[in-house]
Amino acid sequence: MGHMDIQTETTPTGRKVSQVLEGARTVFLRDGFEGASVDDIARQAGVSKATLYNYFPDKRILFMEVAKAECVRQETATDEMIAMNAAPEKALRTAAERMMRLFLSPFGRNVFRICVAESDRFPGLGKEFWESGPELMRTKMIAYFRQAIDRGELAIDDCDLAADQFAELCKADLFPKLMFGIQDRFSDEEIARVADGAVATFMARYGTAQK
Repeated sequence: MGHMDIQTETTPTGRKVSQVLEGARTVFLRDGFEGASVDDIARQAGVSKATLYNYFPDKRILFMEVAKAECVRQETATDEMIAMNAAPEKALRTAAERMMRLFLSPFGRNVFRICVAESDRFPGLGKEFWESGPELMRTKMIAYFRQAIDRGELAIDDCDLAADQFAELCKADLFPKLMFGIQDRFSDEEIARVADGAVATFMARYGTAQK
């Protein structure tokens, strides 16, 4: 885990790190992980390559830090997304679309591939990203489930399992195509089809309206 905490005593640390991460985010989103060069990132961030390496000695670590920052950037939106008093169909449909657009994006795809490809070399990467992104979303889903259960809108015995099941339903069809390189762009209609199916299947199992 120490790999992820590499910093220097250079002042001002916070502003420099933010500067590097913002520059890296711009370049990674534009060029992807493989296409992004350290020279371009340093230039975009307005720092020397030596300074960049001082903070982040490996491009993979820098990418994962950008990915974690991206999760923090979306946390407020996630809170707004799962309105705790919203009806399950509405809350789940919004959650499904947001999750899908994140993992189907070039950025999300790169994060997943790096976590898998670098698991031996940097065993902490996947865990740190999981805790800063998917696990936060999962925790919010579980909290929503419990409130919906209290309102009599859902009937769930195992909320942890239900959250994992819903995430997997959102990966139907499109995620395997993405991972195997069959397709890398998805229309709004394709995303809506899977999101609607995920909600319908989940509600058929856990909804109370028809029970």
